[in-house]
Parts: sequence; C-alpha cells; structure tokens
Amino acid sequence: MAEWSLVVPHRDITTSRGRHVFGSPRVPGVLDYAGHEFPSSAAMPWRITPLGAITMILDFAAPARSLPLSPVLGLRDRPLLVSQAGPARGITVALTPPAAHALFGLPLRLLANASVSATDLLGRDADLLTEQLASTPGWTARFALLDDFLLPRILSGPALPRPVRAAWHRLTAGPARVDAVAAEIGWTRQHLTVRFREQIGLSPRTVGRIARLHRAVSLLPSARSWAELAIRCGYADQSHLNRDFRSLTGCTPTEYVTG
Repeated sequence: MAEWSLVVPHRDITTSRGRHVFGSPRVPGVLDYAGHEFPSSAAMPWRITPLGAITMILDFAAPARSLPLSPVLGLRDRPLLVSQAGPARGITVALTPPAAHALFGLPLRLLANASVSATDLLGRDADLLTEQLASTPGWTARFALLDDFLLPRILSGPALPRPVRAAWHRLTAGPARVDAVAAEIGWTRQHLTVRFREQIGLSPRTVGRIARLHRAVSLLPSARSWAELAIRCGYADQSHLNRDFRSLTGCTPTEYVTG
C-alpha cells in the first residue's frame, strides 16, 4: 500500500514518532519546514498528491529513489508515484509560488509536473547549504540556518506580476470563479489563463481545484457525510467530489481515508 503525502503547515516545532520534526519558517512565502529521519527500509511506493506548494527536499542522506538528489518538485495537476528504499535524512521546505519564483528566478511553468535537482536551480549554494545543515547539531538550529539562507534571497528575488499574485491569492483563499477573478484584476479570462500558466505553471482553474481538494482533506474529520463535505467545499455534488478527487489523487475519497 502506498503512503500518501500532503504538505500541512505546522506552527510550532513538534515531533512525530521520532521520524519527523516540524518548524515554523520566519520567511515570507515559506510555508513549512519538515525534518525527517527514516531508518533503512525495503522499497516502498509513495503517492504524492498535487500540492498547493513547490517543495524542495534537501538530502543529508539520500535514499535510493526515482527522483534526483535534493529534488525540487513543482506544482502538479496529477499524482506522482515515487519508489524509495534505504535510509533517508534531510529537510523538506514548502514554498508558495511567489516565494519559489523569487528564490529560483524562473517562470514556474519550467517546474510544473517536474522534479529538478536543487543544485540545478541554486548552483553550488544548494550543496553548501545542505552540507551546513547536515553538520549543524539540532533541528532548531537547522531551521534558523534555513531562515538565514532563504530570507535575503526571497526578499531580493524577482517578484511575480502583481495581477498574477493577486489571482493566486484569490484562487487559493476560497471558492472563486476564474472569470470573476479575471474581472477583479482587470484582465480577460483568456489573458489571465495564459499569463498565470506561464508564471505559476498550472491554469487558474486547476489551481482552484487543488485548493478545493485541500479544503476537503482538511474538513474530512468534521464532515458527517461525503455529500455534506461536497457542499461545504463548493462541489456541485458528491459525484463531482469523487471525480475531482480521483483525477487529482488517483483514488476515491474513501480509498484516500482507508489507504
């Protein structure tokens, strides 16, 4: 059975079964730090669902897996199946598209549905940062080191066009029609779609669908039924919820919960 992965921000540093350590970044646009230490294991499939974030995994000790060393995963409109075996140790950084654009300095369409080594994007700085993090004692100090590395680069990096940033925030804040968002920022729907896909990597409609999926996942524990959950999250009905869930995650809501 595959493990499932969604980025969930954590406000405080906590630990889970000695395998994960979570930190709260102090950098605008950086959502989450997650340190991990996994013992050696046999090959295991991981199904990574589409995330509302670009993720960068800095490998201190990399497992054998179907991804490059210290991979950066762009926004996706489909699940990613990864095979991993052996011990793993490192930190995952979750970035909003504006922060990722500032850090990497490229249109995010180049990362969409792709995985690229952090070294290819940040050069030798990525290798030096990973070495420093690995040799720094304690997760709190490692997270502080990440803050010091990321803050000046993100603050001084290129900014997404203001209308694209506004559209991103509007589409991820709650249910929103793409034509209404286009009207709010003074663009046609077609122009918004072209510019948004170029700078963000996915269409506005797809970003809205992923945001709705994450709202549904976050509300699962409190939902009394799938039909109620569909209504609360802006789906037309339960069938719409099932279709969207399967398209984005590769499974039904029930399979997601029981998997």
